Amino acid sequence: MHYLPPKMVCETKIVAEDHESISGTKKETVIVSSSQMWPSLTGSPPSSPAVPSAPADEGDKNEGVRIREFHPSEQEVVRRIFYEGIMERIPNTAFRGLKDQPFTQLVYGTMAVICFVVTKSLLLTCCLPIFLMGMRYYFSRKVILNYLECALNTDMSDIEKYYMKSPGSCFWVAVLNGDVVGIVAARGNEEDNTVELRRMSVDSKYRGKGIAKALGRKVLEFAVVNNYSSVVLGTTAVKVAAHKLYESLGFEHVGVIEHYALPGMTHSILERMFFQLRYHRYCLQLREE
Repeated sequence: MHYLPPKMVCETKIVAEDHESISGTKKETVIVSSSQMWPSLTGSPPSSPAVPSAPADEGDKNEGVRIREFHPSEQEVVRRIFYEGIMERIPNTAFRGLKDQPFTQLVYGTMAVICFVVTKSLLLTCCLPIFLMGMRYYFSRKVILNYLECALNTDMSDIEKYYMKSPGSCFWVAVLNGDVVGIVAARGNEEDNTVELRRMSVDSKYRGKGIAKALGRKVLEFAVVNNYSSVVLGTTAVKVAAHKLYESLGFEHVGVIEHYALPGMTHSILERMFFQLRYHRYCLQLREE
């Protein structure tokens, strides 16, 4: 498979049928620019050619959001955004995630009944949910910190090597007023001709501005230009907003893995009792193989 260099992707017009072609429908082929396929953010300028590799030039210091390629000097700020985004998963997984785990709810409820029957103490029975939630938070923090350590020592330790110099892959940053405020990566798989959307995160102070959607669109443009047949992603996100974002970009939910195992998990009895994770898979079919 022939890959275009990442810089050419920013400068090449995209060959596509129309906006609906991103969902996989086949129609008469016309040439459109990336800004025509996905309208730019409100108040932001349309897509422009790739900027020089300097991390913060005058072109970045404007009121609009610009998506451009990662520069090695941005390694630390990118790692910070990634780290903070993953750390937000701790309370979400510990507390919000429980609503999607009916079996765990049943187990916890049974434990409360047994506690009351054995101790005859209403106070102890009322304290049990607090103890259970505390244990869920402890194990959620423990597992996610182990996952972060793994990620920060693999691809996020050398973004230039893992993404910018790897064929069929790329890493972008979102820049607002000269500051890096969001990140996303694309990792190609030549075996099944798919590209994976990875590591998407936006600084919490800059959310609600459409930055995540702009980052997602950049990966879709990259996939179209490089003739990938589909874009895939996996997420353990609990927030509904994250899933709505993927659907708004055209992704379809294609499956869920219950009790998903993250790198760094020990699979102890206590860990299995107090930490459960659902892994959602999404796919956007660009064309039939």
